[in-house]
Amino acid sequence: MPLAERSPPGHRVLVTIANPDLRRRPRLHRAWVIAAVSFVAILGAAGFRSVPGVMMNPLHHEFGWSHGTVGLAMSVNMTLFGLTAPFAAALMDRFGVRPVLAVALLLVSAGSALSVTMTTSWQLILLWGVLVGVGTGSISMGFVATVATRWFEHRRGLVTGVLTAASATGQLIFLPVVAEVTTRHGWRWASLIVAAAALSVVPLVLVFMRNYPRDVGLAAYGASEATGEGTGASEATGEGTGASEGSEASEPAVVPAGSFRAAFDGLRLGIRVPAFWLLAGSFAICGMTTNGLIGTHFIPAANDHGMPSTLAAGLLATIGVLDVVGTIFSGWLTDRVDPRVLLVVYYLGRGISLLLLPSLLSPHAEPSTWVFVIFYGLDWVATVPPTIVLCRRYFGARTPVVFGWVFASHQVGAAVAAAGAGWLRDLEGDYDLAFYLASGLCAVAALLCLSIRKPQVSAAAAPVVQGADFADS
Repeated sequence: MPLAERSPPGHRVLVTIANPDLRRRPRLHRAWVIAAVSFVAILGAAGFRSVPGVMMNPLHHEFGWSHGTVGLAMSVNMTLFGLTAPFAAALMDRFGVRPVLAVALLLVSAGSALSVTMTTSWQLILLWGVLVGVGTGSISMGFVATVATRWFEHRRGLVTGVLTAASATGQLIFLPVVAEVTTRHGWRWASLIVAAAALSVVPLVLVFMRNYPRDVGLAAYGASEATGEGTGASEATGEGTGASEGSEASEPAVVPAGSFRAAFDGLRLGIRVPAFWLLAGSFAICGMTTNGLIGTHFIPAANDHGMPSTLAAGLLATIGVLDVVGTIFSGWLTDRVDPRVLLVVYYLGRGISLLLLPSLLSPHAEPSTWVFVIFYGLDWVATVPPTIVLCRRYFGARTPVVFGWVFASHQVGAAVAAAGAGWLRDLEGDYDLAFYLASGLCAVAALLCLSIRKPQVSAAAAPVVQGADFADS
């Protein structure tokens, strides 16, 4: 007997096996393939993030370059890393994600490979600072925001957390390798390994990466259910068009084109909103206390306390392991908890750990040192998912470009810390003062995040949130 005839009178059949929309629906949405390729691309570019801390002392011994000189090269790298992000997001909008991503990986590979021939400090600044900085900046958090915004309506927080963790995963994979190869065979072989890793990702990008879901005839992941596309699907999930009115799903995930002009339009949009300055200021401190200070100077700081580079690199890699867990969990929390509360907790915890760090370092990995590593690893870039979500509340589909400028502030902060901590080390003979200053700045970041107010009008309803349109949270 047909299914409809077996149903009790007056009851409606919600789903039938003959629904053609359900038959055509792929088991694995293409968005997850794009996310996987993006993860690998970020991972390949992240190999260079393992290099500076491990190679600082070898370069000092071979060329006589001070900690401040190597820190200056990394300062240029991090500045360009951040400033490239908004323009890279605009270029991806104009020319496509695939070509921009491929060229960026080639720049990282070239800068790392050519560094084996350098003999003077200006070459270090040109190769590590300029070439690698522009390349890695094109595969940064602006790229993460682009993929998450264009390809996902549901699970944005989770995807953002996973892609953010890719950088830490790259650190996890490359840092022990770079430290071991540098110790046994010299820093030049380690540079070549990093160059080969970035180059190997290019074919994957060329084959699989696409710009928008519509390029392959799909809606963003979760968009059909949220907007009620396909009556059978919406009825089966209990979601109709009425449930999605005024929601984020009704907003087209297309960032206005215009290349560099779009980047500056994003900046002009951001500076009109007080929350932009609060997010940019707190994210600058995030950069100071992660990539700029710990990422660049943790290994030489541990060396000052008698810890071997291989052991220090292992601890830093462990931070990368825990960062994967912490960032993904932060993405999950961001879908459920007020992101402002998360940011306040993250920054306060980070400040306490930095305050204690000078007393925790020793020639060996003591239990107290592991406490720092575990806590700092979980907190490392857990700030990214809630920061992106807060940006989206204010700027909607323009989030990739606007967040590019927020992330630029992160890298400017990292650049200040990379150069400043090296200068303080040369001046004071240790890193203690740098750690104490960073701890105080984390308290400032927590206050900035606590000051962010909720927008009165959602970004979906009003793409430009005026500075006056705020209500107390």
